[in-house]
Amino acid sequence: MASQWGQKAEELEISNKVAGLGLGKKPESQKPEADDTHDTANPAEASLLMKIIRQGLVESKLDIEIQRKDPNSPLYSVKTFEALHLKPNLLKGVYDMGFNAPSKIQETALPTLLADPPQNMIAQSQSGTGKTAAFVLAMLSRVDPTKNYPQVLCLSPTYELAIQTGEVAARMAKFCPEIKMKYAIRGEELPKGTKINSHILIGTPGKMLDWGVKFGMFDLNKIKVFVLDEADVMIDRQGHQDQCIRIHKCLPQTCQMMFFSATYDSAVMGFAEAIVPNPIIIRLLREEESLDNIKQYYVKCKNAEDKYRAICNIYGVITVGQAIIFCHTRKTASWLSEKMSRDGHSVAVLSGELTVDQRIAVLDRFRGGVEKVLITTNVLSRGIDVEQVTLVVNFDMPMDINKKADCETYLHRIGRTGRFGKAGIAINLVDSPQAMEICLDIEAHFGKKINLLDIEDAEEIEKIGA
Repeated sequence: MASQWGQKAEELEISNKVAGLGLGKKPESQKPEADDTHDTANPAEASLLMKIIRQGLVESKLDIEIQRKDPNSPLYSVKTFEALHLKPNLLKGVYDMGFNAPSKIQETALPTLLADPPQNMIAQSQSGTGKTAAFVLAMLSRVDPTKNYPQVLCLSPTYELAIQTGEVAARMAKFCPEIKMKYAIRGEELPKGTKINSHILIGTPGKMLDWGVKFGMFDLNKIKVFVLDEADVMIDRQGHQDQCIRIHKCLPQTCQMMFFSATYDSAVMGFAEAIVPNPIIIRLLREEESLDNIKQYYVKCKNAEDKYRAICNIYGVITVGQAIIFCHTRKTASWLSEKMSRDGHSVAVLSGELTVDQRIAVLDRFRGGVEKVLITTNVLSRGIDVEQVTLVVNFDMPMDINKKADCETYLHRIGRTGRFGKAGIAINLVDSPQAMEICLDIEAHFGKKINLLDIEDAEEIEKIGA
């Protein structure tokens, strides 16, 4: 029953928040002190965070690029959900979720996903553009509730991401109690000899392989729809590619394949092409982060205390809406936060030792304007759009594992300002010959001048805020 499924999602989510995979609360003895740890973004965690933060759809004015094997085959686009001729109770579920009209990706993807005969699809678009709702709607539409065996498999790379998909499915199927769904994830144990009669299975590759191949709890040859979500995260995780391909080999040739990913590099496409025959490929072009409307400066400093004085001088002269300050380690982030708080600034800290729940709480407060300054490590180098951010400070210059300039991270960091066509300011604090070299390499890479700022000259600081 859809309602039982929703309750199960809630229970699993709660247990996950307490104990799951390093995302839940850690015992006191395991909690790291503020340390020299270099935080790097974990793709699965980052994807989960984006799904939770972007509960509403992100409006995209960007174009969709479509590739298909037969350029003459018709492609349809819809502007309303009614035009899809859904089952009435499914349509009711869609509207109950607050969707009034299809998003950009849904307009093009849904008519193709729901067409007869079924068509295979590879779709790429970033979080918040409605791709989960698109494939969940297609999954629910394909189920024949009179046949009590699994007809749809949906694979996610982690327990938490499977739960997120399951919650969307439960909400959309709210008025379809005849559709039975089940999680195939850790913690879900079935006695040997069990025959699964749920219509839709959502889970991780290892558990799905065990139930379908190892223990024969359902017949993979009867699967009508195979969905692979978060493909870019999937290929980042050891063994998942092989497990997916093993499952895929057991599916019938008539099975409809849907492959979704936020990124679209050669590794992802190689994986997609091994799984999805003759697909229609849909790409929602990504908004390019640009340095065109961002004024970039560097400040020469002697040490961390000198860097702190530079930040104080900037705040003493210009009015800053909200600022994000990037540090290389948790220890620096913690130290800077304490100093700024003591001096009366409202400061939030976001770093890798926080649980997902804690990170969401910090971001919600920052986006709501409760704190004006967000101090963070590389866990937040991309993806969070806060319209009021006018200043980004690189307390430490971004560098790769070889201690060379990390130009991509720099672009994502300072791309947090100057969003939505507004002007932004980026200030780089340089305290060593190595940091200066990184600054010059970044300047050369992008071909955009990074100007020297005299932090003792109030008039010069005033000019950058004008």
